[in-house]
Amino acid sequence: MKLKQILLGLISLLAFVSYSNEQAPSKYKTKYILILIMDGPRWSETWGDSTHQYIPRMANDMAPHGIISTGFRNNGPTYTNAGHVAITTGFYEKIKNNGLEFPKHPSIFQYWRKQTGKAQTAAWVITSKDKLGILSDCKDKDWKGKYRPTPDCGLNGLYTTYRSDQTTYEHTIAALETAHPELVLVNFQHPDSWGHANNWEKYLATTKVSDELIYQIFEYVRTNEFYKDQTTIFVTNDHGRHLDGHKDGFVSHGDNCEGCRRINFFAYGPDFKKNVIIDTPGDLIDIPVTIGEMMGFQIEGAKGRVMTELFN
Repeated sequence: MKLKQILLGLISLLAFVSYSNEQAPSKYKTKYILILIMDGPRWSETWGDSTHQYIPRMANDMAPHGIISTGFRNNGPTYTNAGHVAITTGFYEKIKNNGLEFPKHPSIFQYWRKQTGKAQTAAWVITSKDKLGILSDCKDKDWKGKYRPTPDCGLNGLYTTYRSDQTTYEHTIAALETAHPELVLVNFQHPDSWGHANNWEKYLATTKVSDELIYQIFEYVRTNEFYKDQTTIFVTNDHGRHLDGHKDGFVSHGDNCEGCRRINFFAYGPDFKKNVIIDTPGDLIDIPVTIGEMMGFQIEGAKGRVMTELFN
């Protein structure tokens, strides 16, 4: 009799554990999320230019399907690694900008993989800048080395130098085709690099190229049998650049000037409004919190908010 009671107790316990580990059905249609980063163009060369000459795809072909925000900002350190860390962790952090320091906090990829038990190939960080390989891990002792996304960064990982944005685009499409990842971040670096090189013409030209590459990914997702009608896309910058007449102008960034802070933002997905322009104040750290809401996890201690203004 005692043995029977023990067995019944074990069966009940196993049933409870199994039930508690199951995710509640999502109230959102979104199953997959892509974050596409155009590294370093100013607002004045993106949506802030009324002609939209350097982002024609976003303005003419993407905006009717989603939401443009004119009130979006980086309110933390305005340089590459810090901006990307804000997008992936929900925290503004002063972090080395050379790839020699990992974020303090776990990322959305780690939270999501722990929550779902998904394989590493279900989450990817695909970046033209090798130093952004730091986004694949963190320093938190409870998370370090665990639940990492698949990194595809730079020429061949951290400390191997940058690669072309065309290569990053090709790697992104290949990953989407073969691995069918569900949570992905992509970085296109050329506008930032040509800005730092003080080459105005190439800075403008590569902003337009980034717009085209982002559009090609957008169209792939909209028409692909696996992703269509189930995928949300966020498009933004990690930072802007100095205003003309401030320090060295478009060449650099990294302070509190409006040129560095105000950035581009576009969102698309089955749960979002369409053909809308909003001016609600938004923030880089709102992106991961919103993703957590949609994907079923919470970021402990994050200061961002769910961007409810995006939703239907």
